[in-house]
Amino acid sequence: MGYRGPLPKKTVDRVNTCVGTLRTSPRWGPLVRRHLTQVTYTGRRSGRTFTTPVGYRRAGDVVTIGVRLPDAKSWWRNFTGDGAPLTLELDEHERTGHAVARRDAKGRVTVTVRLDG
Repeated sequence: MGYRGPLPKKTVDRVNTCVGTLRTSPRWGPLVRRHLTQVTYTGRRSGRTFTTPVGYRRAGDVVTIGVRLPDAKSWWRNFTGDGAPLTLELDEHERTGHAVARRDAKGRVTVTVRLDG
């Protein structure tokens, strides 16, 4: 199994800030944006809007997000069951879609996003 428990908030905030800076960098941004995007969603219980960087793979209108250390993170739980809407920043544009999170037998979590036309 992997790490269990919450990740230290200060560390997570620093990493997310660094990733955001790299994504907007004139030099490194185009390379980083091919593999990392920003996900914006509304929390199902709090109703608050959250934005977090994630790694992704894209095939046409389907984006796959592999969740690392899923037991230490909770954002993906907003998309279990029937899923929920979210927004991704792709190709320097905001794209909306519907995300569904699945956990396999080995405990790995994948969030699959079908982009809106």
